[in-house]
Amino acid sequence: MSTTASDQDLPTTEEMEQIYQDVKNWTTWGADDERGALNHLTNEHRARAAALVRTGEAVSMAHDLTTRPTPETPSPAHHHMLSSGDALGSSGVPDYEATQDYLGTAVHGLGLTHIDALCHMFVRGEMYGGRPASMVQSTGAQANTIMSVSDGAIGRGVLLDIPLGRGVDYLEPSSSVTIADLEAAEAAQGLTVGTGDLLIVSTGRDARKAAGRGRLDPFGGGLPGLHPRTLRWLHERKVALLASDGISDHMPFTAIPEWPFPIHQIGIVGIGLHLIDNLRLDTVTAVCRREQRWEFLMSVAPMRVPGGTGSPVNPIATF
Repeated sequence: MSTTASDQDLPTTEEMEQIYQDVKNWTTWGADDERGALNHLTNEHRARAAALVRTGEAVSMAHDLTTRPTPETPSPAHHHMLSSGDALGSSGVPDYEATQDYLGTAVHGLGLTHIDALCHMFVRGEMYGGRPASMVQSTGAQANTIMSVSDGAIGRGVLLDIPLGRGVDYLEPSSSVTIADLEAAEAAQGLTVGTGDLLIVSTGRDARKAAGRGRLDPFGGGLPGLHPRTLRWLHERKVALLASDGISDHMPFTAIPEWPFPIHQIGIVGIGLHLIDNLRLDTVTAVCRREQRWEFLMSVAPMRVPGGTGSPVNPIATF
């Protein structure tokens, strides 16, 4: 199967508007709701996910935090030492020897593994629940913040291995992951994505980067992503969270007027989907293929940042 996101098979602006209206969850859990699709992830779902742990093998799905500019991360993290090995006594406390450092980073982008809060995206000046952009001020957001995930997102992680289903190492940048791709992966992997799942869609980004000798330029070379029509599927399946080794959307942006990043725009604003961007999936994919199981206990613990539009994360898969 080979599917591309050509201009000919993209939805029209009018179709995207209809999808947006049809998948809106703004009143599903009440007018004051700020958790969105995470409401699908209940205590019962978490308990069942915990029962998936058999061997106890744990795998990180995050990239290392980079402190050097790259095409993927042109604004890298700031990391410097406050006290180091040549100044162990700098605290001024007798016999207290310690090192300390400082860390600061932009949250969003195409390289840092992070989760988007529901105040991150807007459609015509409105975020999830119809709340106005004026609620995100210079001091931080007043609603739909990352604090909605302050207790973590812990549940059944399901990895749909799209390159494996297509018989390739990685998807090309023009490639679009369709509903047919998602359902073919389900059938091949012997599972069904359902209510409360933490869905991971693999495009083989790490393999593509390795083939390029460690270089990848999403701005210049693009990234594959989900076809806009998969938004209905995500809504119907009632997934609690969407994650990818890309940003779920295509890079560069789609050619649909008014909807340059439809998965972010409609997924976050309409459905209320928290998105995790830029996962590192090569290690966890290797374990899934070795064990022939693509479901596991997934743990996502964002930083508690009042007013935050997102947070760096280190999602863990436990088998």
